[in-house]
Amino acid sequence: MDSFIIAALAVCSLTAPAYGEKGTSKARSCSDIKVFYKGKGFLVEDVPQFEISGEHLRICPQGYTCCTSNVEDKLASQSRTEVENVIKDAGRSLQISLTGQYKIFDGHFLDLLNRSELNLQETFTSTWGSLYNKNSDVFSELYTELKKYYRGANINLEETLNDFWIRLLEKLFFQANGQYVIGEDYLECVSKQIDTLRPFGDTPRQMKMKVTRTLVAARSFVQGLVTAGEAVRRVSQVPMSQECMRAIMKMTYCPHCRGMPSARPCLNYCTNVMKGCLANQADLDTEWRHLADTMIQVADRLDDPAGVESVILSLPSYISEAMNTMMENIASINNKVRTHTGTPGTTSTDDEIMKRGAFTVEDRLEASSDKIEKLVSDVRIILGDNRPYWTSLPNLICSDRVATGLGSEDKCWNGNNRARYLPELMNDGLASQINNPEVEIDITKPDMTIRQQIMQLKIMTHRLKNALNGQDVEFQDTSDDASGSGSGCADDMCSRGTRLVLPITDRPVAIPYPPENERVKGSAMQNLPSISIYLLTLLILLLRR
Repeated sequence: MDSFIIAALAVCSLTAPAYGEKGTSKARSCSDIKVFYKGKGFLVEDVPQFEISGEHLRICPQGYTCCTSNVEDKLASQSRTEVENVIKDAGRSLQISLTGQYKIFDGHFLDLLNRSELNLQETFTSTWGSLYNKNSDVFSELYTELKKYYRGANINLEETLNDFWIRLLEKLFFQANGQYVIGEDYLECVSKQIDTLRPFGDTPRQMKMKVTRTLVAARSFVQGLVTAGEAVRRVSQVPMSQECMRAIMKMTYCPHCRGMPSARPCLNYCTNVMKGCLANQADLDTEWRHLADTMIQVADRLDDPAGVESVILSLPSYISEAMNTMMENIASINNKVRTHTGTPGTTSTDDEIMKRGAFTVEDRLEASSDKIEKLVSDVRIILGDNRPYWTSLPNLICSDRVATGLGSEDKCWNGNNRARYLPELMNDGLASQINNPEVEIDITKPDMTIRQQIMQLKIMTHRLKNALNGQDVEFQDTSDDASGSGSGCADDMCSRGTRLVLPITDRPVAIPYPPENERVKGSAMQNLPSISIYLLTLLILLLRR
């Protein structure tokens, strides 16, 4: 009888559960996880003194653990917050770069317009005298309209330039015929003949072609930078789903709950988790690359030798040349007008304007081409380096999380234990996640915030392509908010659009099966407590006999 009891006790000792990462025979202390848990900002009272049975766990494998349900929930929420912060930080960095280029280019372009206008004021005052001083509003209003157009106002650029030449024709004709009584009706008849008179020669056509090409490209370029920055801001703030939170928790903190704090995720395991969590973001990739490529083409156009600086700073010389052409041909123009409109009544003789010779306004093309060249170069680098931005996020997040070193693929955390991760690596995008073993995701329900940004990128790319062809494109007026939504507003204090928050459900999470050898080990460990109880019960019955 004594020998039977001793044998039964030996069996019980052999089948007692192993605890912790080293498999010690007594219950492992939870002091280490208490320190870790406190370091995350939580109360250590949530953590038990020693390991407890893990049947209550809903995310982590249900072995012996130091994690209560409360601890598991808090760590799950913490893991999601940490990953969301990494995504926001990466997005904020890219947005700041795009915003910085927007501000630099915007400031430089407006400075070019201001310098051009100042040059016109200074040179026209000395060369055209009273003719300019009496009609300076015509020129200042032209620059005002050009600035408004560049900032995105709903202005037809061709009509703006045409209106300028018509007004200039009326003013010059009136000044050149001071000896006549000329009313508004007569001037209106003169302006209607501008196409047949061609008082300014070919200059208006040449100027319109260059100015339109330059301003359309510049406006679409800065709008492209704003759109790209806004897309990054909005998409970077899209919250992770409940299913994604479970997957991140299992990958990040379940090793701590299992007593394996040093275990780091396998590379492909982490990548599959993040490709599932960022599946919607990866769908931005195609349109994002199209936008980047087209933006680079527009940047090349702006860096052309006959590009933005040459055109804007040459405006005074274009206008002065046109005015000279009209003054040189004023007699012929008067004859043509009178043939169709009649001769107005006379008052006095004042042909001072007729006695003035032709004037030349020199272009003040200062050595500033290096600045636009550097601007364009910086934009090329930023856009080129970030073409694969959305599909590279999983690698960015996993780069400092996964196990590394010799033999790490056999000792890394695979979601259940320390062992090789066997499932195949998923492709990018929502549709590719249908068989993702780590994240339960409904591929038929894309995130609407991200879909809206995909459409915005597509529209912007179409506008940029039109701009490359010199075609005017319509934009909403961003003169008031261009520096808000897309120029550095990168934190939670910014105004934000409606977010689609996925509902939290209680449906079970599909946890992938571990490899066969690990599955057998896990099952044996989980069955040990019940075997021990059975043998102890048998021993008590024998002793009672």
